Amino acid sequence: INKHIEMSDPDHGMMSADRRVSDVENLAIPMRNALCSQKYKPVDYKHLRELAAAEKLASSKIQLKIKKMEEVSKIYKEQMLLKQHCQVWWQEYKRLSENREKAEAEIQTLLREGSPKYDFFLDMWHLEHTLSQERDAYQTDTVAPIWQLRENLKFWLSEMHCYVTEDSTLKCKFNLAEKLHQIESVKKQWKTSLEFLNLEGLALERELQDYKTIALVHGFEEKSGLFQEVPSALLSLEFPYPDLKSFIISEYHKLANEYWSKLQEIDQQLNVIYRNTDWKEEDQWVFQTVVNQYPSDLQQRRTLYLDMLQRYLPYKSRHELVTHEKAWDRYNFIKNQRKVLLFNWTQARKAFFLKAVMAVAEASAAQEAEAVSASNRRKQQEICAGLKDKVGVKFRQALLEKRFLEKKEQALREASAAEAKEKCLQALREKIISDPRLRVELALRDAGLHKTLYAKEILPKIPPLKLPRRDMESTAFKT
Repeated sequence: INKHIEMSDPDHGMMSADRRVSDVENLAIPMRNALCSQKYKPVDYKHLRELAAAEKLASSKIQLKIKKMEEVSKIYKEQMLLKQHCQVWWQEYKRLSENREKAEAEIQTLLREGSPKYDFFLDMWHLEHTLSQERDAYQTDTVAPIWQLRENLKFWLSEMHCYVTEDSTLKCKFNLAEKLHQIESVKKQWKTSLEFLNLEGLALERELQDYKTIALVHGFEEKSGLFQEVPSALLSLEFPYPDLKSFIISEYHKLANEYWSKLQEIDQQLNVIYRNTDWKEEDQWVFQTVVNQYPSDLQQRRTLYLDMLQRYLPYKSRHELVTHEKAWDRYNFIKNQRKVLLFNWTQARKAFFLKAVMAVAEASAAQEAEAVSASNRRKQQEICAGLKDKVGVKFRQALLEKRFLEKKEQALREASAAEAKEKCLQALREKIISDPRLRVELALRDAGLHKTLYAKEILPKIPPLKLPRRDMESTAFKT
């Protein structure tokens, strides 16, 4: 019970502690006297408590300063982020304003130029005029009264403040109930307008959803036709052979099926990513809009758009945002692959059409050449048949005699050439044999003495049949 009382009553516990300390001090004094020692002094617990309280106060002041510094740093960081957000959003606002003005000007020009020619543009012109009138009426009936009431209330409050400060008895001049009635009337009118606009918005959304479904079906059909249907330009070519047309169309279907299968695979991946996202359509739209409004070359781009997303989607945790960001990056990457695939398919179609045109042209040229060659052969055959009827046997005899004479002349020419060649060889042989050095060398060779010392001494001393010219004198044996 005493323990419970001490824990429940701090003052009582403190008094008990002081009493125990006092008792200890009272006991310590006789002991010190008994031991005749002055080494230990009584503890001043009051002074220690004062020191501890002072330290706690200083520590709390330091913690307060640190907390204030953290708050100031947080406020400064928040201000810097808001400043960067303002810069980015101001640039985005300028860009969107310029694009809006440009688009509106282009639409007005298109409607103005196309209305006299086409009924569709005339209907669009009337629709735009009707929407403009409805927008002006809404501005006049709903928005303008709110702004007017706001200005009136500001003016009324300022006047009331002036009158009340001057004379409080004039407070009855202002009919507060009338002002409240005006405010309630405007609020009721505003609520009715909002309900009507919400219902009209829901109806438009359902209508747009129906059109979206139809557009998706038609888009799929058009996309399928873009790959499966053979282009009319390719079918309009003048094929010289039926087999060539079948071959080219078959090759086109192979190429189209290859790209079509790749496109279906990419669309399947996009659908899987889209289905696995459990975000609402509005949240997804906010995410895409915020991320796209921060340029890719902006410093700290990811930090900025994640901060802005946390402001717009406070019920989404940072982990959810980062997870959705990764899925969105994957979705955009695959979407870019899809764009590249469609661009490559367009280029492949053009290249295939050019190759088909060249193949058809080459086949047509070959067919024409074959036709000309066949015509020439037929004409030659007809001429030969006519000549055969007119000229027999005399023409063939003359031709044989001509060939015989040609062969005879050829044989005579060959015999004359052989005889002239033999004469030349004989003359050359007698040039060579008349040289005395050659005769002596042959005699020594027959006797088997051509390698002796005698032969080596005598051969250089034999003069030639005809002394050589000075410019042709040999120095081979001179040492």
